[in-house]
Amino acid sequence: MSNKKVVIIGAGIAGLASAVRMAVRGYEVEVLEGNAFPGGKLSEFRLRNYRFDAGPSLFTMPEYVKELFDLAGKPMEKYFAYDRLAVNCHYFYEDGTFIKAYADIDRFIQEVHDKTGEPVENLEKALKKSEELYRYLSPVFMERSVHKASTFLNKDALKAYSKIHRFDFFRTMDEANRAAFDDDRVVQLFNRYATYNGSNPYQAPATLNIIPSLEFHKGAYFPRRGMYSITLAIFNLAKDLGVKFHFNQKVDRIIHKGGRAIGVATDRAEIAADIIINNRDVVNTYKDLLPDVKAPKRLVSQEKSSSALIFYWGMKKSFEQLDLHNIFFTKDYEKEFAAIFSGTLYEDPTVYVNISSKYEPADAPIGCENWFTMINVPNNSGQDWAELVKQARQMIIDKLSRMLDFPIGGLIEVEEVLDPIRIESRTSSAQGSLYGNSSNNKFAAFLRHSNRSSKIKNLYFCGGSVHPGGGIPLSLLSAKLVDDWVK
Repeated sequence: MSNKKVVIIGAGIAGLASAVRMAVRGYEVEVLEGNAFPGGKLSEFRLRNYRFDAGPSLFTMPEYVKELFDLAGKPMEKYFAYDRLAVNCHYFYEDGTFIKAYADIDRFIQEVHDKTGEPVENLEKALKKSEELYRYLSPVFMERSVHKASTFLNKDALKAYSKIHRFDFFRTMDEANRAAFDDDRVVQLFNRYATYNGSNPYQAPATLNIIPSLEFHKGAYFPRRGMYSITLAIFNLAKDLGVKFHFNQKVDRIIHKGGRAIGVATDRAEIAADIIINNRDVVNTYKDLLPDVKAPKRLVSQEKSSSALIFYWGMKKSFEQLDLHNIFFTKDYEKEFAAIFSGTLYEDPTVYVNISSKYEPADAPIGCENWFTMINVPNNSGQDWAELVKQARQMIIDKLSRMLDFPIGGLIEVEEVLDPIRIESRTSSAQGSLYGNSSNNKFAAFLRHSNRSSKIKNLYFCGGSVHPGGGIPLSLLSAKLVDDWVK
């Protein structure tokens, strides 16, 4: 056992992964979490006989979870199990079109062709391009730090340079998708992937068309017992490795002296540390925990990603036409994103409904369903959220009742609401943004905060607000990049 001590601020998914990695090194690890539970956004709660995953609802890249168990020499199956989905999503359009996004690529292509008339070759070419983007860009921009010169001087980078003309840095997602597809419904389906990191497909670079590859080539999965089982698996692994957790313990300040991090001050005591890994949102970290350190203004002042408004509904009915993931599209996607990134709601929002009880029946009573009902909304910039929540609730009920041809309002048995203000207060996410900075800038990959402080030695950063980005896979990779820096 090393005599080095690591303090991790925050037990979000990246903080938990960092705890495992540091414990594997033999360090003494303590995790300080202001909430009473681990997981951050990746948490759960219950309303009477209904269980809900509170945050992320899509699971991809399970290999990043498995890597933690492999490093620890522990069999993952004793902690965690998951199944690959046969259908990634159900898509509903206002004109009555229904598309079942089969996980099998050939079957998906045939489904889209049959429902929209989109030429098969267009779909094949687009999905091949997405896989190519992933194959060449992932080793450079996701799995390595863009803040190291060596990232751009290795064989993976050299391979990527040879394909740089294919990476679409200078078109928007929408421009690339309109050039790729004939049918507007297909364009909308592929534009939707911008929401995976809280961006606007009419502004974000077409490089983000890398995202469909995660579902169609890597696969989408359902963790048995729900998304929160990811948190519990890594949390339990960390505990088994000797990591100590302190819940309901808020960190007030990162202590540094002579340009070196030496500990943290909590609401109870000061704790010395050789290494500090911060899993809090980087903007709020500089504001609250490092008030005497000048924040890198160019990085922390970037436009923030969109947020979410979620209604957790216990529904007294089962809908056969719905699956785990369901999207009910707006008629005018461009107007919806324009509204979101100008700070307001659109009158006809796209609605996402996640129903984990489709795969885990214990999450709802027999004959009922647990609906995680979400729309993309602007981050918090002083809006009247009480009024916006009221408006959105009625718009969602009206839209789903129309598109499902059933009055759903009377089916809601229990309800909880999560808006951007609550997201910020519960997870310390600046302005309640889900993914830190947006990717609406073509240089966004280079404008995320590094995983290592350039001003304070032994201070590191992980989580969705820093490199490589938000979401479960990238948050797990941020912990890996911290590990690389510590080496």
